Amino acid sequence: MVLGFLYSLPAYLISIGLQMISTSGYVGVLFLMTLESALLPVPSEVVLPFAGYLVSLGQFNFWLVVLFSTIGNLIGSIIIYYLGIYVGRAAILKYGKYILLSKNHLKLAEEWFKKHGEKTVFICRMLPIIRTVIGFPAGLAKMDFKKFSIYTFFGSIPWNIFLVYVGVWLGNNWSSLENYSKWINLLAAVAVVLFVVWFILSKRRERNEACKGRIQKTN
Repeated sequence: MVLGFLYSLPAYLISIGLQMISTSGYVGVLFLMTLESALLPVPSEVVLPFAGYLVSLGQFNFWLVVLFSTIGNLIGSIIIYYLGIYVGRAAILKYGKYILLSKNHLKLAEEWFKKHGEKTVFICRMLPIIRTVIGFPAGLAKMDFKKFSIYTFFGSIPWNIFLVYVGVWLGNNWSSLENYSKWINLLAAVAVVLFVVWFILSKRRERNEACKGRIQKTN
């Protein structure tokens, strides 16, 4: 999620989420992380460090927090995946021409996720911001559901371990992680830009090689 937007929300909304964790335990963690991965304004950068803080107090088990948060990530991502299939594709096919998107772009996305879907989902699940939206293009491209689910689940684990551990490490100062959110955003933005540039250059290289191959055959 876009942290700048998330942290502009009234503080009481986040307080409600933290209270839910305190009263509902692991189920609260699962519910909030489901909402986060379903693109709703619930920042994992607040939820999981707080859960980690409760781990440091002995109220939660570290690995159960990681497990329930990861299951929540999977459920939320599946929701976004199916939105990509049933809403995103239909919208692009019907209205895509108005925003310079076409059926051909969907085919390119399908080819990409067919060849690189597993590593794309796995890596993106470990990156801030784009980790919560990767399910949508995967759905647009009709990535194999089983592979999407497996790589989403395991790709979510490192990020969740990191945030929970930070909460354990910071203890009562867990909320100070918010001070570093802008740097996390910056790194994520750089990663996205590099990924897009690499994607464009790789596609251009593939087209050039295909053209050279056709020219050589004609000669």
